[in-house]
Amino acid sequence: MSGITAHRSGAAAADIPPPPRRAVRAAYASAFSATVGFIPLHAVWALGVPLWADEEKFREWYEIGGGPYLFVLSGMALMAGVLALSLVRPWGLVFPGWVPFLAGRRVPPRTLSATAFTVSAFLLLYTAWAGLQFVIQFNGDGIFSQWIIVFGIPQFLILGIGLLIAAHSYQVRTSWPQEGRSH
Repeated sequence: MSGITAHRSGAAAADIPPPPRRAVRAAYASAFSATVGFIPLHAVWALGVPLWADEEKFREWYEIGGGPYLFVLSGMALMAGVLALSLVRPWGLVFPGWVPFLAGRRVPPRTLSATAFTVSAFLLLYTAWAGLQFVIQFNGDGIFSQWIIVFGIPQFLILGIGLLIAAHSYQVRTSWPQEGRSH
């Protein structure tokens, strides 16, 4: 991955070191959590199946827009997974050939790392808020079983922390100048 050249942008070759193993593991764990951990259960709900939910409350909620909401959440989880992988894959440095108008150009590293840090911060804050809500409001009156949080909190922690680790690595690797920097 070193020696990535942004052909069309006219920029000089960027000698970006490969990501460290811990960043790759963190990015893949984050992507796995977003896609395999989050999407399947939310897709079941988006399709109208009240798994681990109060069936009557679920049906009411689903009829007023719960299904589309869950599809949007699943799409956002997929984007978070792609974002995590982009921090450790070559297409996070140079746009791939299939991207119209941008193919071969360098990905703006500050934009990508800022996006990853922002998403990570949001996920971690949301996780803390959800955990607090679980403790304060554990009464079983909601649509979904309160015990879903036992599954959801670890998923969001893995996603948020993994994204944070990969974003930090990406920021360090893509910062200028590269001379004398230890990775």
